[in-house]
Amino acid sequence: MGQTMTEVLLVTGATGTVGQHAVAALADRDVAVKSGVRNPKTVSTEIADAGAVVAFDFTKPETWGDALVDVDGVFLVRPPAVSEADINSFVDAAARVGVDHVAYLSTLGAEKNVLIPHHRIEKHIMGTDIQYTLLRSSFFMQNLLEVHRPDIVERNEIFVPAGRGETSFVDARDIGEAAAVVLTESGHTNRAYDLTGPEALDYGTVATICSDVLDRPITYPNPSLLAFARRMRRRGKPLGFIALMCGIYTTARLGLAARVTEDSRRLLGRPPRTMRAFIEDYAAEFQADS
Repeated sequence: MGQTMTEVLLVTGATGTVGQHAVAALADRDVAVKSGVRNPKTVSTEIADAGAVVAFDFTKPETWGDALVDVDGVFLVRPPAVSEADINSFVDAAARVGVDHVAYLSTLGAEKNVLIPHHRIEKHIMGTDIQYTLLRSSFFMQNLLEVHRPDIVERNEIFVPAGRGETSFVDARDIGEAAAVVLTESGHTNRAYDLTGPEALDYGTVATICSDVLDRPITYPNPSLLAFARRMRRRGKPLGFIALMCGIYTTARLGLAARVTEDSRRLLGRPPRTMRAFIEDYAAEFQADS
C-alpha cells in the first residue's frame, strides 16, 4: 500500500455500471468521495452513504463548478451519449481549477484505434497539465445483465454477433476497485493499464457456464450482424446504439478482444473475478421476473 495521496475525489457517472463500484471501493478508503450524478434525488442509499452527492452533467457546464470545488482527483467515465467535445471541455475545466489527477475509464486498444472517441479523449487528457491514469478496460461482464438480460431470461440464449471470437471479459466491480487503487495509492500517475479478466472465452463457453450455474440450458445461436441489428431495432434500441454494439462485437469476431493481461491482478493484489463467479453472484437477476 502506498501513502494516500488524494483528499477529495469526484466520481462522474457515479450511478453507472462502473461508477457505483468505484464509489463503494473509495468509501472503504480514507478519502472524501463526491458522487456526481444528474439527479441527486434518485441515488441509492449506498451512494448517498458513501459521501457527498452533487448535481453533475457533462452537457451542463454550470454544474461543473460546484462539483469540482476542493477536488484533488477525478474518476472520469464518459457516458456513451456524451460528446467527446463535452468531455474535453470538462477536463480543461478540471485543469483550470487545479485538479491533480484524472483516472479515465477507456477501452482496451484505445491507444491504437483512432476511430473511437476514447483515443482522442486520452490524447486530450495527456495534453493537459493534469496527472493521468488510463484504465483501458475489456468488455464488461455486466453487459450480459444490462444489455442482454432479455434474451437470457425470455429465450434462454445469448444473442450477440461475436462469431467464434474470444473476449477477455472483466467484472465492473474489479474496475471500480482498480480505480480506487490508482487514485489513492502512489505510483500510478501518467500510466496506462489494460484491465481484463483472468481468461478469454467465446460466447459458446459463456453459455455453457450460464447453463451450469443457472441450472437451465442457455444457448449461443451465433447470429449474424444483420439478425442482431434487426432484433435490437424491434426492441426500440436507437440506431447509434446498435451500430456501436455491432462494432464492439465485430472486434470480438475478428479475434481482437481476446488479449489477457496481468494488470488487473497487479492493481488488485488478487486474481480478477471469473465469469463463473460473476454469474454465481448475479444468478438471481438472470431469472425471469416472477
